[in-house]
Amino acid sequence: MNKKKVIQANNQNNTQRVVRLSETHLMVYVDDNIDITHAPKLALLCEKIKHTFPELIEIIPSYTSIMIEFHPLHTQVAKLEVFLRSLLVEFEKLQPTLKQQLIQLPVYYHPDVAPDLEALAKTHEIDIADVIQIHSEMEYTVCAIGFAPGFAFLGAVDERIVTARHAEPRLNVVKGSVGIADQQTAVYPADSPGGWQIIGNCPIDLFNPAANPMTPFKVGDKVRFVPIDRERFIELGGIESANKNEQREAMTPSEQVKHEVKL
Repeated sequence: MNKKKVIQANNQNNTQRVVRLSETHLMVYVDDNIDITHAPKLALLCEKIKHTFPELIEIIPSYTSIMIEFHPLHTQVAKLEVFLRSLLVEFEKLQPTLKQQLIQLPVYYHPDVAPDLEALAKTHEIDIADVIQIHSEMEYTVCAIGFAPGFAFLGAVDERIVTARHAEPRLNVVKGSVGIADQQTAVYPADSPGGWQIIGNCPIDLFNPAANPMTPFKVGDKVRFVPIDRERFIELGGIESANKNEQREAMTPSEQVKHEVKL
């Protein structure tokens, strides 16, 4: 059985470490606490790692870490670990130099495409218009990309509309759905199960495996949501969830049971 090998950086910071996960993977931890200001620094670290070790198979940043996949016959792992430790020593003083692009995403905020919009507004004792304004006036940071291809975790949501995930996820969340989960917000790039609070829909494609890049997002980028009306939503290819089957799929299993009982 493989044992994880932990290598501390030489800065007496126990939260910053390099962990050997397997014969082909390393994990670099920069902190134990989520901080959106880490995102541009992590993006810069990834560029430095890629530049110095171009043979690496994959470099995946997240909120507080970077996972590195390598081929043990093509990469000098000891040399890589030494380099990673040197990056960690300088992490706090690191000044991001990579250009952060601002991505503006159109969103149709309406109950026709947002099954949780009304309930979320009621929970926070504000109007739907207030939810829309609060959500769209923020500039979010791409902190991680995962869960599904093109799914960008964005932070941080204004405390006035912070809302927990559903205790029971829906069987299907429609492509383009804009959701909130605690202090995170995101757009579902494809139909999938999910438990986030859905407050709108973005009608543009956010993942295309035939494109280069396949998704517009990079960790460290900025995102703003731009409210649009129904007419513009339809023009951009948006589809309202109007039929009964789609409405049923937007429910959690428990909600579906209650719905069938009422029928």
